[in-house]
Amino acid sequence: MHCSSPKMVCETKIVAEDHESISGSKKDTIIVSSSQMWPSLSGSPAPTPASRSGVEEDFKKDNVYIREFHPSDQEVVRRIFYEGIMERIPNTAFRGLKHQPLTQLIYGILIVICFVVTKSLLLTCCLPIFLMGMRYYFSRKVILSYLECALHTDMSDIEQYYMKPPGSCFWVAVLDGNVVGIVAARGNEEDNTMELRRMSVDINFRGKGIAKALGRKVLEFAMLNNYSSIVLGTTAVKMAAHKLYESLGFKHVGVIEHYTLPGMTHSILERMFFQLRYHRYRLQLREE
Repeated sequence: MHCSSPKMVCETKIVAEDHESISGSKKDTIIVSSSQMWPSLSGSPAPTPASRSGVEEDFKKDNVYIREFHPSDQEVVRRIFYEGIMERIPNTAFRGLKHQPLTQLIYGILIVICFVVTKSLLLTCCLPIFLMGMRYYFSRKVILSYLECALHTDMSDIEQYYMKPPGSCFWVAVLDGNVVGIVAARGNEEDNTMELRRMSVDINFRGKGIAKALGRKVLEFAMLNNYSSIVLGTTAVKMAAHKLYESLGFKHVGVIEHYTLPGMTHSILERMFFQLRYHRYRLQLREE
């Protein structure tokens, strides 16, 4: 399997298509704290620029706090990302089937043919189990290949890929002193858009508004840096992910059927047992 260099990233969302690394500076804009636009989740007053770094390190216990990524967060960030992507295996294999009427029809025809040819009720009943097993196998195979690529490109050196280039950033959500969520922003100067990427929340800390807080951080960053819009792409099957984007103001602008991820071979068996739908979202901040 071929993975591109750290300056190019595997297609994401299984988190959005990637833009090239950004060269030059981003219009000499000033990045300020999110509390200047949205109140912090703890309701604390906005810090001054001079006290910003101190506030980032001195958050209150039992409150979610969003701060910029630090190199010491690397391992826990990779873990949250890895576990979030691994959840896509059963979702893609099983839940995703309800959005694939043609595949359902093919599976139904195969089951009927099996009964007509074998006249065996046992074999006919076992065939759906076999088909679901094959779907799980190919879902795991492709998604693990995608993970391997992602963990050896941008997620292998977050500091270099997201923190150093102008117009990009990576944040973590902290709760009770533990990193429990992640999100990234990657700017594209060519069309003055920003891409929301790599959003994931630890499964043990969901339902606390952490994902929405991370999304707002990206919105704030985009507006303060004068981007005209924010884009994202996702192959998520769960409706909760789509409702989250819509609650942040994103509009669904299209879907790509049979989306391709790194590691896919496009063999007949793979096409039969693994399909992805890639949803594109856009949030227009201002007119160009």
